[in-house]
Amino acid sequence: MCTFAADTKKLKYMPRKESGMWYEVHRTPVKGEDGQNIVYVRPKSGMKLNMKQLEDYCERMNYLRYGELSRVMDAFVRAAGRFLAEGYRIDTPIGSFAPKLSLAKQLTDADQVKDRDVRLEGVEYNPGKFWEREIMKWLDGFRRYHNPDTKEILADKDKLELTMRDCLQRNGYITASMFAQITGLTIYSARKQLQEWTKGDNPKLLMTPRGKEHIYTEI
Repeated sequence: MCTFAADTKKLKYMPRKESGMWYEVHRTPVKGEDGQNIVYVRPKSGMKLNMKQLEDYCERMNYLRYGELSRVMDAFVRAAGRFLAEGYRIDTPIGSFAPKLSLAKQLTDADQVKDRDVRLEGVEYNPGKFWEREIMKWLDGFRRYHNPDTKEILADKDKLELTMRDCLQRNGYITASMFAQITGLTIYSARKQLQEWTKGDNPKLLMTPRGKEHIYTEI
């Protein structure tokens, strides 16, 4: 497709960029020097591949047998899990992995720290410069995907509520990530809107913690 750009003499074809990484522009709640919300960019939502698609690609382009990639990754995860559980940092061609620890309570005296106070928070992953170098081999610039403006989406409260109730009817609950995906909102804005529906004299939703996120159900 093409768009037209006018100059003083004639109209010229301005070809639309057809390669590069799709990105979206969103607003943050933080105000800039001009008093307006600062914007940020992120890859276009919905750009996701699953393991089957990666397997298909590697079978076609890297001459791997189908399932070989999954078997290698499964072996790596099981082996790495064992050594991470022993406290090892693991350096690999795709970055380093290390157990992340924390204390269950705040302490100031090192002698007071007991084994039972230590918690496993997860795994820290440091890609180093590996992925940056690998991505730059393929990256052909960027192209903007004109996603709906968050303010415009949030302005239509009736449509948002209908969307929310439709999701509740189909799934029995809704989360911020689910709401963000079906409305085009950011995770922050989706979570804020869901939380608003839990407040007031006549709340529409009940918020319940589930792991590191919250689920929302109809009251």
